[in-house]
Amino acid sequence: MQSLHAISLVVPDYEAGLAFYCGTLGWTLAEDIDQGRKRWIRILPPGATSGSLILARADGPQQEAAVGNQFGGRVGLFLSTDDFARDHAAMLAAGVTFEEDPRHEPYGTVAVWRDPFGNRWDLIQFR
Repeated sequence: MQSLHAISLVVPDYEAGLAFYCGTLGWTLAEDIDQGRKRWIRILPPGATSGSLILARADGPQQEAAVGNQFGGRVGLFLSTDDFARDHAAMLAAGVTFEEDPRHEPYGTVAVWRDPFGNRWDLIQFR
């Protein structure tokens, strides 16, 4: 058996990533391990027990250039919810920028949003 444990997201710095994801969005800090020159920071969306995000501080010009563009301008991250209306309203109230109004697709309700670093996400409630 295999499962996807985590995905790494390059952010300008650790504190900015934590402030947005754990502060603004209310995600859970699962691990924050100081490794000297870098930290292992693993966060989880509210209620999640798997499928975590690793916040990776950009180190050097190549990684700094990747902040907000890890997926070449496409939506590359998908946040699944059991209540789209609740989470959409809460995210709007917290100041999250949505690129579009919610839309209904054959697979569910979805809207594209951006984190403050430029990463594009789908908030999605599957049918």
